[in-house]
Amino acid sequence: MESFSNNITDIDKSIAVLPFKNMSGSDEYDYFSDGITEEIINALSKIEGLKVTARTSSFAFKNKPIDIRKIGNELGVTNAVEGSIRISKNRIRISTQLTRTDTGFLLWSEKFDRQIDDIFALQDEISVLIAEKIRENFGHIEIEDSLATIHTQNLKAYQWYLKGRQLQLSWNLINMERAITFYEKSASIDPNYADPLVAIGWCYAIIASWRHVDRIEGLKKAELFVKKGKALNPESYMGHFAKATISFWGNWEFKIGYEELKQCLAVNPYFSEANEALAELYTANGMFDEALQETDHILKINPLSPNHYYTRGNIFFLTKKYDKAIKCFESSLKIDNSFDLSRHLKLACYIFQNNKTSAISFAKTFLSDKYVIIIDQIFNAINNDQQIEFDNFLLSDNENLMVFWDLYYLVYSNKTDVALSKLENHVSNRIGQVINFRFDPFLKPLRTTKRYQKLVEVTFQNNHFTASTSSKPSKNSSSFFTNDELSELNIALEKLLKDAKLFLNAEISLRSLAKELGINPNKLSKFINDNLSTNFNELINSYRLNHFKEIAIKPENKHVTLLGLAFDSGFNSKTVFNTYFKKVEGVTPKAWLKSNS
Repeated sequence: MESFSNNITDIDKSIAVLPFKNMSGSDEYDYFSDGITEEIINALSKIEGLKVTARTSSFAFKNKPIDIRKIGNELGVTNAVEGSIRISKNRIRISTQLTRTDTGFLLWSEKFDRQIDDIFALQDEISVLIAEKIRENFGHIEIEDSLATIHTQNLKAYQWYLKGRQLQLSWNLINMERAITFYEKSASIDPNYADPLVAIGWCYAIIASWRHVDRIEGLKKAELFVKKGKALNPESYMGHFAKATISFWGNWEFKIGYEELKQCLAVNPYFSEANEALAELYTANGMFDEALQETDHILKINPLSPNHYYTRGNIFFLTKKYDKAIKCFESSLKIDNSFDLSRHLKLACYIFQNNKTSAISFAKTFLSDKYVIIIDQIFNAINNDQQIEFDNFLLSDNENLMVFWDLYYLVYSNKTDVALSKLENHVSNRIGQVINFRFDPFLKPLRTTKRYQKLVEVTFQNNHFTASTSSKPSKNSSSFFTNDELSELNIALEKLLKDAKLFLNAEISLRSLAKELGINPNKLSKFINDNLSTNFNELINSYRLNHFKEIAIKPENKHVTLLGLAFDSGFNSKTVFNTYFKKVEGVTPKAWLKSNS
């Protein structure tokens, strides 16, 4: 069989699923549209070799005008899925399309009209169809028969879960607490549904770690619900992630947190939130190279996350690379100009750069006058060796969980014992970002004291771990061939395409062709990619093009339009035909026919 060249690269196997529009006439159904979008993202993320933009970055475009080419450029993807959902009584209608972001070319579109109870199967069907269209256009990827992993068949339980999920993903502590009540409703409807129980545990772990509720009681509840969820679904990657959150952020148990994160990624190697947590865990343990590697990965699949840029900037801040840190914080603030973590550490960088004008000017944009005075005095103590005239009224009873300016004020006011007591209290209570205290440049004056050294020893003794150097697991391909199989498949494929002319069927797909050949679609895709050096669409269109050229020059077809002949050759789109023809022949169909008549 003739071999066809192909210029497709791995960058073409990249996709963003944009938030499906709620067309139901009520904002009440936003949670449902968001949930379906997220399920499709999660399903596609399971496919090895397919780069899928994470939810945070995709949802940055929710309720905004869609410019496919701009979105493709910002997210670094070649393909985008758009969709809309309309719910009416007991029916759901979903329209979806797959578009190339570099050309705006429509690759596939379809409408679905089903009973709403069919939503579980429908989400899986749409995910598989999208994956297959990517494979047909851009080359081999292994696709399982089913991609979705919804662990309930109870629609009401699922709806309550999605409502909770929408609140949880706001990353607002009050909303996370509200999400718990929705998850509890979901679990009460379907007691065997693990996901809401795990989610309750995760929410308690976060709001307890950040002191929205009592830490001890909150973490106890977190442990209880995660244990219940994991009992129902021991393979839940979210269960491992929730357990890691409790261990790492809640209790600073780094070894346990690390092992749970590795187990999470073993189940779902493409869960970027676990990579984010790994970066933070590595940072807290001074493993800065490993942390940077994780941020390299997560920013490729989630380039519009302000938190990811903060995480990377924090690594540079703690290693005193302030110029690089500021660039990261500015990228974070460009996405969300109120992102507090990035604002505070950008200000801290200005202090250590001895840039007073920028430090004070920037501090005034988001801090109270009292804190601006503290910043000014800390700046002068660090950069100008000026003694601070301590003013107790400048201190606050509220613990600032972003950057601990009150603590730093005590340090540079030479209130060493008071500062150490405050730091010991923060560490004892496992408060927020103080987890990185060993590397905090503001705490340099404390490091020679015995109390500080003892604090480090007690906190981190027997809590060390060694990072695994193993790469992400690769799925074993079921698509290998013996020499005899290669020969037989080559002959059978040529017979179907060259002799039986199956390419004339405009609806032919890789799956339907594989069925004719009696083999798994993954095997056929692998064969076309590796042995014919092309992809499915290029292969089929090459046969169609040759057929068109044969019939176009026949005298009896002079009365038929070129588009009519293209359709007779199996093409089902004028744009596809003209684009492909010019790509291969270098001229338009009309110019070619004129020179060959």
